[in-house]
Amino acid sequence: MKYDVVIIGGGPAGLAAALAVKKEGVDNILIIERDDKLGGILNQCIHNGFGLHTFKEELTGPEYANRFAQKVIEEKIAYKLNCMVISVSDDKKVTYVSKEDGLNIVEAKAIILAMGCRERPRGALNIPGFRPAGIYSAGTAQRLMNIEGYKVGNEVVILGSGDIGLIMARRMTLEGAKVKCVAELMPYSGGLKRNIVQCLNDYNIPLLLSHTVVDIKGKERVSSVVVAEVDENRKPIKGTEKEFKCDTLLLSVGLLPENELSKLANVELSRVTSGPIVSDNFETNVNGIFACGNVLHVHDLVDYVSSEAELAGTYAAKYVKENTAHNSYINVEVKDGVRYTVPQKIDIDNMADRIIVRFRVSNEYRNKRIVVLKNNEEIRSIKKKVLAPGEMEQLFLSKDELKDAKTLCVCLKENQ
Repeated sequence: MKYDVVIIGGGPAGLAAALAVKKEGVDNILIIERDDKLGGILNQCIHNGFGLHTFKEELTGPEYANRFAQKVIEEKIAYKLNCMVISVSDDKKVTYVSKEDGLNIVEAKAIILAMGCRERPRGALNIPGFRPAGIYSAGTAQRLMNIEGYKVGNEVVILGSGDIGLIMARRMTLEGAKVKCVAELMPYSGGLKRNIVQCLNDYNIPLLLSHTVVDIKGKERVSSVVVAEVDENRKPIKGTEKEFKCDTLLLSVGLLPENELSKLANVELSRVTSGPIVSDNFETNVNGIFACGNVLHVHDLVDYVSSEAELAGTYAAKYVKENTAHNSYINVEVKDGVRYTVPQKIDIDNMADRIIVRFRVSNEYRNKRIVVLKNNEEIRSIKKKVLAPGEMEQLFLSKDELKDAKTLCVCLKENQ
C-alpha cells in the first residue's frame, strides 16, 4: 500500500498531526498505533489539568485524547490499532506486524514520527539491593491503577520528582496508601511547580532534594529502602542514611524519547534531547521525515505537544504537495545555562512569519534574562525571576528580526 503521509503513533502528537495533514487537503493518511485504542499515554492519565491552552477548559487525559480521536474518526482518517512498527527506512518504507495483516510494508511520501517517550528503567540507575516484587516505574504503576484497577502498594517511597512521580504520589495517597517521601537526586525538582504544590505540599508528603536510594531490602517483596543525602558530585554521603519501611518503590527518574525507529531511518539525533534534530518545519535530516511531540523532546504540557504536532502535520502536507527541499539552514546555538532548543536549525529564507523556539535550562536560576543573539548582537531580552529545568520555556521569533542572520544563539545573562 502507498500513502501520502504515514504517522507512527496514535497518541496526542500523532492525532493532532493527522488532523493538520487532513486540514491541508491531503487525504491519503495512515496512523499506526501499537495500543488497542487511540490516545496513547493520555488514556491512563485520569487526573485533570489538560487542555487549558487548547480547549480553554480543564480536562482529564482521556477526555483530552478522546476529543482528538473523535475528530480523526469524523474526518475518516485511516488508522490501524494493535500494530507494531518494526522498521522505518530512509526511503520512507514502514514495516509493521499485526494480528490481522501479519508482516506488512507500506510506502509513504512523508512520514511523521510521533512515538512518544518511555521511562528510564531501574537497570539504568545501578541501585544496589535485591530484586524483589514491589518495584515499579511510576508510569507502570499508573497504568496498573488507572486502567487495570490494581492497588500496587500500601507504604510507598518514590525516587525521582518528575511529573509522573509527583502525580502518582497524590494518586497513591487518594487510594489509601501512605507515601513516606519523594527522594530527588538533584538539588531541584524535575517536575512542574504546580505539581509539587498540588501533589506533595497539599498532602504533606516530604520532598527530599539531593537524596537518592542507596539500598533496597526484602527478598520476596520490598520491606524497606534506604535513602541517603548526596554531595555536589551526586555521591551518597556516609552517615546520612535513613531507612523507610515500605512495600513499594516507584521510580520516576526521567523519560527518554522513543527513537529506535528513527535510528533505523538514519535520522540524526541530538545528544542532549535524545530526539531528532529538526528544522523550523519539524523536518529531520532525512527529507520527508518529520518529528513531533515527546519523541522529539520531552514536554511538560500536552497542549504544547498538540500545537507542535499541528505544525509538523501542516509542513508534512506541504512537503507532499510541493516536494520542497530545504538546505540553507543556520544552527541555533545555546550557551550559558540553556541546554537545548527545538528547533535546532532554521531556514530563514523559507520560515513562517513567526516561529516558536522551545528550550530548557540546565539548572535553577533566579533574576536572569533570556537573551537572543543575532550575529553576536542582542535582538531580544526577556526578564525572568525564576527558571527551572522542569519548566519548558518558549520564544516567539519573527522572520523580520532574523533577516540577514549568519549566527543565532539563545543564552542566559544576568538581570541588570
